[in-house]
This record gives sequence, C-alpha cells and structure tokens, in this order.
Amino acid sequence: MTPRGIRNCNPGNIRLSKDKWKGLRAEQTDKEFFQFGDLKWGYRALIRTLQNYRKLHDCWTVRDFISRWAPSNENNTLGYILSVCKYLGVPSVYVPDVNDRDTMCAFAAAISKHENGVDANMKEVQDGWDLL
Repeated sequence: MTPRGIRNCNPGNIRLSKDKWKGLRAEQTDKEFFQFGDLKWGYRALIRTLQNYRKLHDCWTVRDFISRWAPSNENNTLGYILSVCKYLGVPSVYVPDVNDRDTMCAFAAAISKHENGVDANMKEVQDGWDLL
C-alpha cells in the first residue's frame, strides 16, 4: 500500500494548520495532514518549513530541526534524528545551509524516507526547491 504521505503528496506529513500552502488540493479529505496536488508542492512546503525553523525558531543543527519537526510526544525523536543523520552521513550537530539547494533537497529526502519508508524521487524534491 502506498504510504499516506505519498498518497497525500505531503512527504513530510505536515499537519493541518491555518497555513495556506501553495499547491494544496482544492478538497482536503484527510482530517490530520495537508494534501497537495503534486509531490513537488509537498516538498516545497517541507523545505520552506525547515527554512522557517531556522528563521523563526532558531533551529541550527539537525537535532534542533528534527526535535521540532517530530516532537517526542508523538515520535521516537532520537530514532528520527539518527535516521536522518545516517541518510545524510552527518552527525546530529551538523548545521545545514538552509539556502543551499543540494543540502536542503537531501534533508527533505531524508525526512521523506523516514516518514514514508520509501526513497524520495530526487527530481520531485528538486522540483519542489525550484518552486521556492
């Protein structure tokens, strides 16, 4: 079965909120997570959220980002951090450049892999970056 995040074109499983994301489906039928019209819009939202974590919430290290993205009241945050770091080949204290295309596409792909259990299509991730 296709993972929920992929079905929703929301590979980061961004929860519903008052945010008005670009590329949303006209009808939102999932009661918990946003649904985008295409995966590139979901990746755009994932990357933009990470960039905003730096700007608005003082997230610097991979540990900071994932601790905010996947809080321990809902997730095995440490396991999530380790998964993303293993995918990226970096320590948890690594400070990603949120304005670098390759860095952020890899970061988004790592989150997508952890959330959905399948490898991201890097073309779709890069298409999401190109929509920023």
